[in-house]
Amino acid sequence: MSHNGFKRAGAAAGVVVATGAALLLGSGVAAAHVSAQVIGETAAQGGYAKITFRVPNEEEDAGTVKVEVSFPTDQPLSGARTKPMPGWKSVVTMTKLAKPVEVNNTDVTEAVGKITWTASPGTRINPGEFQEFEVSAGPLPETDQLVMPATQTYDNKKVVAWDTPMTEGGEEPEHPAPAIALVPAEEADEHHGGAAASDHDDTEAEGTESHDVENAAAESSDDMTARWLGGAGLVVGALGLGFGEGAT
Repeated sequence: MSHNGFKRAGAAAGVVVATGAALLLGSGVAAAHVSAQVIGETAAQGGYAKITFRVPNEEEDAGTVKVEVSFPTDQPLSGARTKPMPGWKSVVTMTKLAKPVEVNNTDVTEAVGKITWTASPGTRINPGEFQEFEVSAGPLPETDQLVMPATQTYDNKKVVAWDTPMTEGGEEPEHPAPAIALVPAEEADEHHGGAAASDHDDTEAEGTESHDVENAAAESSDDMTARWLGGAGLVVGALGLGFGEGAT
């Protein structure tokens, strides 16, 4: 590559690096709030899901020591389990409903009211860090979205409420409430069925590829054997010729 070519390549690389840094900074600013997501699966109405709450630390001189997530009682969840985390204690608080709500043909009289994670002494989410808190919960309500307001408490006593619902087509609020999208059970079944078919196709392709490799290996082995036998025949023939000449 010419000197000018190296200069152009270096300039292009600088643009890519600068652009990547800008994107990372932009995404960091946009993601600097408590959020909820369902990773690697579809949250189906009437089913169960693992919900992950991502909690970044926004303070420069304080650490997060408590996270509390509230759940709606008009769209109740009858059960929730938390994943153990070293240094954190979790408590699931149940709430008595004003009147029973039918969920999956069962009358639910109490539901998950809130889940609280409290850091043990010496544990916190430090400035510039984040933590993820996982919950398995359900059955999920028959609604398009499950909104779960949260509060974040720092060791300097500051409390931040993430409780503003998102509005369709509107701008993101300063403190949006964590939420996950829910889909009808039949759509979730179709999604998983497609994934299963894809997995099956991949497995079949891998099997075919493996079979082709085995055939190629066998052919190669046969070819090597034939060459070895041919070579051995030539050697024996040469030896025979040598002995014949010696005898004369």
